[in-house]
Amino acid sequence: MKNVAIVGVGIHPFGRFDYGYRQIGEVAMRDCLADAKLQPEDVDMVLVANVGAEMAKGHNIVNRVRYIGKPIINVEAACASGGSALSLGASLIESGAVKTVLCLGVEKAPRGFIAGAGFENWQIESGLGVNPLYFSFQAQDLMRTTDATLEDLADVAVKNHGHSVHNPHAMYRREFTRGEVLASRPVCDPLTLLMLCTPNEGAAAVALMDKDEAAKRGFDNSIRIGGIGLASRATDDWFVPAPSLQSEMTSISARAADTALEQAGMGVDDIDLVECQDTDAASELIAYRDLGLCNKGEEAELLRSGATTLGGSIPVNVSGGLLSKGEPLGASGLGQVHELVTQLRGTAGPRQVKDARVGMAHVMGAGHNACVVVVQR
Repeated sequence: MKNVAIVGVGIHPFGRFDYGYRQIGEVAMRDCLADAKLQPEDVDMVLVANVGAEMAKGHNIVNRVRYIGKPIINVEAACASGGSALSLGASLIESGAVKTVLCLGVEKAPRGFIAGAGFENWQIESGLGVNPLYFSFQAQDLMRTTDATLEDLADVAVKNHGHSVHNPHAMYRREFTRGEVLASRPVCDPLTLLMLCTPNEGAAAVALMDKDEAAKRGFDNSIRIGGIGLASRATDDWFVPAPSLQSEMTSISARAADTALEQAGMGVDDIDLVECQDTDAASELIAYRDLGLCNKGEEAELLRSGATTLGGSIPVNVSGGLLSKGEPLGASGLGQVHELVTQLRGTAGPRQVKDARVGMAHVMGAGHNACVVVVQR
């Protein structure tokens, strides 16, 4: 992925709104085009990541901006939809098939738990297919097999909500104490309400362009895609619930991270900040080891050291993460990339990571999909 420049990003804040996904997506698309100084007809293809809307969802959004007469393709891979759209767009540019692609993620998720996705019928019918339940299984597994404690889970939420105060696009923008997190309503043992993200609404967009084309048009193409790893479950992978029962198997997130870093020609030590899938507090700790930030068993130690807090050696979820932003499924991955580009441009304000040059984004979705993106200056 050496030839794919990011020439623009756009976002619609994450939260709850009294208008539809078409308007939400339109805002992010227009914001991205304006940031890239592109006209809609300058785009060769639009890839629209979404999980829950109706047929022709991408066309319904793009046509509000302009009828461009170019291919519009919808992409769905659960929470990994946005990362998948970005991977497809970057690959098309690398292949020479197109010069400019706009990747748009949008969602207007219903309130409540997300159920019945990526599981066998017996799991769904027995109640195992509801996401707080399998989040709780992996949290219990983490606490059983490492020294991670309930207080550590609470501290992940404390950290991310603390970061969110400075993110105008986040749904929740207030700090919480450990005591408040632990005292919030129990949902699925050991997880409390403030340890879980909220499925919600929002959109994010990223404009990609061939590096040479960007230079020809006079774009600053110093920010580019370094590498993208996209993985789905294989026989030798585990996916929650109960990963420790299959401890000899590999995480799909780890495979995706290895691919992205190999493409970028980097090691994890080259990463300056990470936006990861903190759909629940335990998921962030598990991501630490899956992404190579620490060894297995050292997840809580890394958190306690302060390394993953803004100002630490490897800040994680300085945007506030999904715990604070909420998770509009199709938009969450591109929202992470929007944050990384903002950081690499040095325009993140009070949440700015000093001297940020390389960022990593990580999403994992039902159906056993994982995507890891390395963005670099």
